[in-house]
Amino acid sequence: ENLRIRLMRALSRGLSSAPRRPVIVVHGGAWAIPELLTDRSVAGCEAAAAAGWEVLRRGGSALDAVETATRILEDDPAFDAGHGAVLNERGDVELDAIVMDGKSLNSGAVAAIGPVANPVSVARMVMQRTPHCLLVGEGATRFAQQQGVPLLRSSDLVTAEAQEQWRDMAAFPASVRQLFNTHPSTASDTVGAVALDMAGHLAAATSTGGITFKQAGRVGDSPIVGAGCYADDQAGAISCTGHGESIMRLTLARYALSLTHDRPPAQACAEALGQMYARVGGCGGTISVTPNGDVGIAFSTPRMAWACVRGEAEACSGIDRRRTAAEAGLAGASPLVEAVAL
Repeated sequence: ENLRIRLMRALSRGLSSAPRRPVIVVHGGAWAIPELLTDRSVAGCEAAAAAGWEVLRRGGSALDAVETATRILEDDPAFDAGHGAVLNERGDVELDAIVMDGKSLNSGAVAAIGPVANPVSVARMVMQRTPHCLLVGEGATRFAQQQGVPLLRSSDLVTAEAQEQWRDMAAFPASVRQLFNTHPSTASDTVGAVALDMAGHLAAATSTGGITFKQAGRVGDSPIVGAGCYADDQAGAISCTGHGESIMRLTLARYALSLTHDRPPAQACAEALGQMYARVGGCGGTISVTPNGDVGIAFSTPRMAWACVRGEAEACSGIDRRRTAAEAGLAGASPLVEAVAL
């Protein structure tokens, strides 16, 4: 009996140390993405996934890969994160971002940080250069400056379209739920990435510029561990997007991963999104990867831009549903959840 146990443990160690087939998945936000942004959104996700894959191909860590991919998305004004951020009620930029390491369960995040180009990198600095998990507001902005990160002007990050939208917006309390549910075409998006590296380690990142005309100081799900992001080598990695208050109430990231122990990740994420809508009425999207490298993508909004690379010849991307709610036989009160298994 003891010999069999030793043999099983040796086999387990051998399997865990064998090189894994790396994979990276990115998203550019789940909302009613207009036609004029669809091509740019998909192209931006493809570029980010390719950059992250290059890190993994060279033997880099999952953490490096998700930071690299998310920085690409933050630098693309097609997305609401970093460049392309939106303005709060006072006309200021407040950014949120998080990174999480599935090997150690360490995480770092910033919330309501001032205008910096790549908040995801500041979040990683919080993880690696402080004993904390989250810095907010003025303290997060001061920390970034202490680390040599340039503080930009809000106008450096905000597009002309975002400025026009801010001028047109009504008061925030009447719009936060409508942004993603009643009038999703006016929503702002979030970006994120998940990855599995050759060593078998997982990581996740999420970054956002928030919601146009949001109340100053409002923080959504993106920088919250277990809500907008989670990574655990024993469970999986996930990044979420959508109506932040709903995602926080359900702790969507942790909840969706908890379902993957007996379900494929696409099914688990779709069920979690369905449960979120049923319980608190919010819509959104997720990307996830399991410790075995299985990929799940799901969204309950009209569109979500995403891209995945798993091998030199295995790259794919998407944004649209494959069928409509009517084709699925769903009543208008229930959102169709699109699920993609890779």
